[in-house]
Amino acid sequence: MTKRGIWGWMLFDWAAQPFFTVVTTFIFGPYFVARLTADPISAQTTWSNMATISSIIIAIFSPILGSIADQSGSRKPWIAFFATLKIASLAMLWFAAPGSAILWPVTFMILASIAAEFSIVFNDSMMPRLTTPENVGRISNTAWGLGYLGGMVVLIFVVLFLAAAPDKGVTILGIPPLFGLDPAAGEDARITGPISALWYFVFILPMFFFTPDVKKGLPFGKAVQSGLSELKMTLRELRHRRVIARFLIARMLYQDGVNGVLILGGTFAAGMFGWGTMEIGIYGIILNIVAIGGCIGAGYVDQRLGSRTTVLISLMLLLIATLGIVSTQTDSTLFGLIQLPTSVRDGLFSTSAEKAYLLYGILIGLAFGPVQASSRSYLSRNITVAEAGRYFGIYALSGRATSFMATLSFSIATYATGSAHVGMAMLTIFLGAGFVLLLRVPEGARPPQS
Repeated sequence: MTKRGIWGWMLFDWAAQPFFTVVTTFIFGPYFVARLTADPISAQTTWSNMATISSIIIAIFSPILGSIADQSGSRKPWIAFFATLKIASLAMLWFAAPGSAILWPVTFMILASIAAEFSIVFNDSMMPRLTTPENVGRISNTAWGLGYLGGMVVLIFVVLFLAAAPDKGVTILGIPPLFGLDPAAGEDARITGPISALWYFVFILPMFFFTPDVKKGLPFGKAVQSGLSELKMTLRELRHRRVIARFLIARMLYQDGVNGVLILGGTFAAGMFGWGTMEIGIYGIILNIVAIGGCIGAGYVDQRLGSRTTVLISLMLLLIATLGIVSTQTDSTLFGLIQLPTSVRDGLFSTSAEKAYLLYGILIGLAFGPVQASSRSYLSRNITVAEAGRYFGIYALSGRATSFMATLSFSIATYATGSAHVGMAMLTIFLGAGFVLLLRVPEGARPPQS
């Protein structure tokens, strides 16, 4: 594999990440909660339900598509199909104006989410062919770090040139938003859908041009039939590959918690502190700067200590951070052990509670890239090239099979108690359970090569 081919593959993460960073987590998601409707608590529940529906669809179809991909051979046609769906869905978010029916943005977010995840299944399944098992952790973390860098570039652009306080009408630079955007109409947040779509289109092209694909295999009809048979065989095979099975079960739990933190963290802050697009954007920039460093460092940790150890360290940081967020009120943190001044100063993040939230956010930034990048490198090290599609399909299943439980637990707990803090506390159950199960998983499980 040439360096150009590897860089083309890694740029897929650079292309894909703005959807997760700018749309899902830091700009459009908080806008959906805080400004699209007049009821932030109900909107948080709706946003969580959207993620739940997406997760169920992804969980059902990812392993099926992965197995079909192994039989059909080529990955790029699948990526192209789902890229088209994702780009079209993101473009439609522009029409999610305040006071409009929320059904349409929810529908297009579901379509964009499943298209993004299905594309990742096929892209990830290319990874075992790119490099040696010894280097795969470094390449995986580097690609993930590139993704955060790409997300941060778009986020900085939005914060500096597009995002404006509705009452002042100027960005943090003191200029009107570009393109004549009206922040009072939410256009500074709505534009993130089309921007992320354009970014994705431009930067997945190197993968199509430079990263070699495997040769075309069976025709579509036969590939479907054979792929479904292969999937059944793989599920039976897992009974005899117990280390991988334990890893996938552990990941199923901890990835639920990770997904919950990523999906709900920004909206939680928007609801708690009333942060607007500007505050959420700067918060996201801070997290992404930290995340890039976290991925670079984790690449070396993964190469020296192994993928499992890297994931365990990351999960510990996420547990500490999530407990910190849950414990923070406007006048205290760490469940009342530390009292915080309630005075409000001028400027961004003006209260002590907001600064505490930023501190916990830094821990999240350090961990949420490596926990995902080193999880996929663990699997890549322990499977063969020929079975990559079906195992990465099951890997996607393990990341989504019960992920609706995390967001659903948030929704139920928040609805039942009227407190988003209680909802966020549910995420620690999934992170903690995954951590405990992963302790019983050894570092290596690669089968003998035939």
